[in-house]
Amino acid sequence: MSRQTDRKTASPRADQTYHPGKVSPLTWLRTAMFYVDIALSTLVLGIGGLPSALFQRDGANRVATVWLGQMMRAIRWHLGIQVEVRGTPPTRDCIVASKHQSFLDILTLAYHCPHRIFIMKKEILRVPIMGWFAYRVGCIPIDRSRGSDAMALIVDEVRKRDASNSLGQLIIYPEGTRTRPGERRRYKHGVGVIYSQTDLPCVPVAVNMGLFWPKKGYPIRPGRPILEFLPEIATGLTEDAFMAQLTTQIETNSDRLMAEAGFRG
Repeated sequence: MSRQTDRKTASPRADQTYHPGKVSPLTWLRTAMFYVDIALSTLVLGIGGLPSALFQRDGANRVATVWLGQMMRAIRWHLGIQVEVRGTPPTRDCIVASKHQSFLDILTLAYHCPHRIFIMKKEILRVPIMGWFAYRVGCIPIDRSRGSDAMALIVDEVRKRDASNSLGQLIIYPEGTRTRPGERRRYKHGVGVIYSQTDLPCVPVAVNMGLFWPKKGYPIRPGRPILEFLPEIATGLTEDAFMAQLTTQIETNSDRLMAEAGFRG
């Protein structure tokens, strides 16, 4: 299946191509059409893909990849957004730690990581269709009622899967929630704990997608947002050194991408 997003490694261009477009009355109509499209696609692919997903993780992963591809096409067709992906997406078992500004960076990351998994609240895994597929592709549930024990259980599960070569790309948002462009939150220690207590490298990811697709989900502006896979952080650092390097890489490069899109906040 061909990728619908563009990957470019050329030097960034300081032109209007990378700036968010204007909001017009058509923006709201196109946004509404997009949400109708993804609702129908989720229903059709979710129900139609259940036989493939019931017994094998690979089957569920294939259906998820098709669904993600449809989401990226709908984003381009309805919203006028052509995502640019820079750097090299990881294919081996690793941590992927990303800046999180919008729903768009979730879709783009998941689409470009071939065996993507997330850590999710256990309640989400009970949601019809979406939760079922999240469970079948291997997403790890977290029970926040367990307090500090919850992280220990996650680390144990990550270790087991890594040992059996069945982990994939573990996508984590270190800030714990979506942030607005220019906003910085203290990175939560969970990603550092997983890094320091496993033998997994970490691929940082920078984005500027909140300038096009805001935290609240509307209005969505057309244009060319960027997601960039940054150089891998190898294993062997202390937790504190890792957290400092991760924070610097993600924030510095996200600021660079936002400046490229005209942000001066």
